[in-house]
Amino acid sequence: MVAFILRRLGILGVILFGSSFILYNLAAISGDPLSELRLSNDPNRDFLIASLTRELQLDVPPPARYFLWLKGVLGIFVGQPNFGMSRDGSTVAHSLALAIPVTIRLVLAATIFAIVLGIAIGIVTALRQYSRFDYSMTFVSFLMFSLPVFWVAVLLKEYLAISFNNFLRDPKVPLSFIIGIGLFSAVFWASIVGGTKKKFWTTFAVAGGGSAALITIFSLTKWFLNPSLGPIVVGALAVGIAYGITQISVGLINKAALKASLTMAGVVFIAYYPANWVFDNHPGSFSVFGIYSIIIAIAVFVALAYSKIDRGPIIRTSVLTAFISTGLLIVDKFMQTWKPYMETDAINYRPVPTIGQRSDLLDTSDWWLSSLDVVTHLFLPTLALTLISFAGYIRYSRGTLLEVLNQDYIRTARAKGLTERTVIMRHAFRNTMIPLTTIMVVDFAGVIGGALITESVFGWSGMGTLFRQGLLGYDLNLLMGVFFITASLSVIANLVADLLYSALDPRIRVGAGA
Repeated sequence: MVAFILRRLGILGVILFGSSFILYNLAAISGDPLSELRLSNDPNRDFLIASLTRELQLDVPPPARYFLWLKGVLGIFVGQPNFGMSRDGSTVAHSLALAIPVTIRLVLAATIFAIVLGIAIGIVTALRQYSRFDYSMTFVSFLMFSLPVFWVAVLLKEYLAISFNNFLRDPKVPLSFIIGIGLFSAVFWASIVGGTKKKFWTTFAVAGGGSAALITIFSLTKWFLNPSLGPIVVGALAVGIAYGITQISVGLINKAALKASLTMAGVVFIAYYPANWVFDNHPGSFSVFGIYSIIIAIAVFVALAYSKIDRGPIIRTSVLTAFISTGLLIVDKFMQTWKPYMETDAINYRPVPTIGQRSDLLDTSDWWLSSLDVVTHLFLPTLALTLISFAGYIRYSRGTLLEVLNQDYIRTARAKGLTERTVIMRHAFRNTMIPLTTIMVVDFAGVIGGALITESVFGWSGMGTLFRQGLLGYDLNLLMGVFFITASLSVIANLVADLLYSALDPRIRVGAGA
């Protein structure tokens, strides 16, 4: 294993060196960073040119300058990296330290949502091949493929920010909108459930009527101004999560796992008021982490209490149920913070921003208010990146799963009498994830590059913004700093993909033949 990792890092290091050398020299000869100063009428022009030439080492030929830059970058291994100076006199390391968390925060959430939603919908479309849901998702995925990200961003600003903020002034949902939401929900859930014509129309009526009734209640009670789940809804959703996780993980036939999951749903329900007391009196990330840790620890003990043999799947099911259900407590607390957040002078009943990373005028002493502010500013750019990315995962996961389902070992598993859930989740899904692993790695690097447009539209100052500044301003050190970080993340992601191959496919042995 160690030999394999070292060998892969060596190969990827050579690739990183070659690509950075080529990019450095091409960027160095592509423009003159002193062009603006040479045309300036400033009486200190010559002094400024000489000073910038000395700081940026412009009197050194590009190939030799690259190795001077590389020497500073390699200081990262001794804890003293030096990416050089920018044209504006600041250090590149300082600019990167400010931009990296911004981009990671933006890209990480979008990538996770795109992967989870895309793979889940892709699997359902494969299992419901040639159904109404399959045709609908195929249309949606091709539509997302064809839409440019900047246009999606503009549409989101108009309808989910500006229009929604205007709606909150008088949150009464029009009848036409209620009917539209009801019809959409009816078609969506009926297409997923499928089955006989009677089952389809029953699901259609229940989903459509339930959604329309729910939106009507929200409108009449002005729920949008003061939203909350409450303990009853949290408990009901936790029970639904328990059944869903158990079905996916081990199947409802495993009574021990089902009992453990339902017990954890009850634990989350009981923990509603104690958790809110902790959130109110001790706000902060430590409290959130503490609640999660306690409930997950309880989940492990509950699973051990219910299981006698084959404890691993039961523990996994119980912990997953606890983790997702506890998230409902966090969501509910954010919803309780919604009204105080809107009533602040900095927000003034326009909670969904169209630009920026946070509200500068908001009082940051309240942890929940400041956290909600971060979430609201993340909402639109994350949604834009997710909508563009998840379409690919739908198509890839659908095609890969359909190919796997036609393999001989799948037919053998069915012939041996295994349940369809076992065939799909234990045999087909695992092999479906093998080619998707490569796509996820490539997409991770691609989303970082694609964040340039998203950051520009929504006014974020991340890695994409720095790349644009370095490229347009002939700021070679800044440009190479962004390249080095992005390329290094891609190298690490490729190594992780190789290790995941060995975990997903037992036929692959990391280090075999080394």
